[in-house]
Amino acid sequence: MIPIVDLRSDTVTQPTTAMREAMAAAPLGDDVFGDDHSVNALQEKIAALLGFETALFVASGTMSNLCAILSHCQRGDEYIVGQFAHCYRWEGGGAAILGSVQPQPLEHQADGTLRLEDIEAAVKPDDAHFARTRLLALENTHGGKLLPFAYLQQATKLARSKGLSLHLDGARLFNAATAQAALTGKDIGEEARRIAGCFDSVSVCLSKGLGAPVGSVLCGSSEIIKRAHRIRKMVGGGMRQAGILAAAGTYALDHNVDRLAQDHALARRLAEGLANIPGLHVEAPQTNILFVDLVGSAKNRSAELMQHLKARGILATGLYRLRFVTHMDIDASGIDRTIAAIAEFFAV
Repeated sequence: MIPIVDLRSDTVTQPTTAMREAMAAAPLGDDVFGDDHSVNALQEKIAALLGFETALFVASGTMSNLCAILSHCQRGDEYIVGQFAHCYRWEGGGAAILGSVQPQPLEHQADGTLRLEDIEAAVKPDDAHFARTRLLALENTHGGKLLPFAYLQQATKLARSKGLSLHLDGARLFNAATAQAALTGKDIGEEARRIAGCFDSVSVCLSKGLGAPVGSVLCGSSEIIKRAHRIRKMVGGGMRQAGILAAAGTYALDHNVDRLAQDHALARRLAEGLANIPGLHVEAPQTNILFVDLVGSAKNRSAELMQHLKARGILATGLYRLRFVTHMDIDASGIDRTIAAIAEFFAV
């Protein structure tokens, strides 16, 4: 059987043997009562790492973002967000449907940022005709792009001047920190803390590049997390012996952060291998996500290419652009197989 090269997402990773052993050995309690030792340890660890008072372990990034938005905003409030931000476009409209919080989506710039002028213009006057603008939600990385740190500082300053709170969907925060550390020469943990320090709350996904099977953590002040804890209960997110899952997250933070640079290097290897194939426009990756567009006569052959790759044991996505995501279960041989398969497709 041909080994599968699964480049659909970094959510497809399997827990390693060592991670499974850590899960099996985890000391447990009932987290709804607050006495699961492994959950508490994870929450304390990531809060301290990112410089927050406390944190809350939840089932998914979608739940984490929902808890955050509804903790910052009340019914009739509004949050400013990017048109392609995950917490607006890909999370089922949860904040609007479950919290009656209105999103105000803005167009992204090519680098993934929102124009500061657009953010300022979107803040509503304090008038009964308008929803109350309460929150700016950003995402880092966005589409695999690192939001420049200087931009985060500027956006923070602007939001605070308008009385807004700030939430970061940092599903891939440690990918962002890895990319930023490559620019500054600083430690990844230090860069993660610097990014997180621009925000009032931060959601971090453990089941993407960090390789845990389940879970995200929402970090914030005691007040924010107290509200989020209540919302987590409302949406059915209270779990009992959740330490089995939390232990995987702790293991991931201890062992799988520094290796993210390998995923970034493999994404660059794939980009370089595809760069000279006619019919493709390759966007240089900044982290572990590579976008490729079919151009010219190949423009409408996306579905055909996906089938060609699948027949050769290679999985990718082509929902609106071709997307390849590297992760801990991908190696150089898998990347080279992918390059060869795509080259074969366009050689016919």
